Amino acid sequence: MTEELFGNIHSIETLGTVDGPGIRFVVFMQGCPMRCLYCHNPDSWSMSQNKLMTADEILKKYDGVKEFLRNGGLTLTGGEPLVQIDFVTELFKKAKIKNIHTALDTSGIVFNKDNISKFDELIKYTDLVLLDIKHIDDKQHRKLTGFSNKNVLDFAQYLSNKNIPVWIRHVVVPEITDIEIYLEELGKFLSSLNNIKALDILPYHNMAEIKYKNMGIDYPLKGTPQLTKQEAIKAREIILKAYKENRYKRDETK
Repeated sequence: MTEELFGNIHSIETLGTVDGPGIRFVVFMQGCPMRCLYCHNPDSWSMSQNKLMTADEILKKYDGVKEFLRNGGLTLTGGEPLVQIDFVTELFKKAKIKNIHTALDTSGIVFNKDNISKFDELIKYTDLVLLDIKHIDDKQHRKLTGFSNKNVLDFAQYLSNKNIPVWIRHVVVPEITDIEIYLEELGKFLSSLNNIKALDILPYHNMAEIKYKNMGIDYPLKGTPQLTKQEAIKAREIILKAYKENRYKRDETK
């Protein structure tokens, strides 16, 4: 008899509108190895037990609101859901049996190109990946998150090779990622991939500062100005310009 898997769940949002197409049932997984300076969910960092749920329990809750999930589906986010890859795979597998659209919101930080068997199994049941690229420069990525971006970029290439649809998400922070050379490098990297379906620019905000205060944690970016709408539009234009220019160069050399 197979042992039943439990997911360590932070919280559930039943009618999400920003985590994939349509109206989504969004499950926030508990646990994340990274410590992004702008993280707005520090309460999801801990790997310790929060609320344990089975895949069937989650899908039962999904079924309770499915009439409202117009053109949507199920999204797993975090924390970092791939910390619990076995559970994510089981949940997505059962979701696909019920013909539910599945989306995975991840940084890809735990990907290991030398051990991909579990990832190969997961993507069989994954319709869309929302890939958070925190910083394109490895040194700056380490400063921002505490980790190299090597696994992230490897994961992006892996998804491209497997032709899994990807939405890129990129938080633009003044004086950290809102720097033209880094935005251009991100666009150049994205041009090497064949599966990018959307680019979401997420303007930095400081709304989590009060949460840090309540948890007794120093807010790392205190005093950093919030990104304006105009600055976000400009950042997106820079990325897309570099993307298109490098795609054109690549196509010309074929």
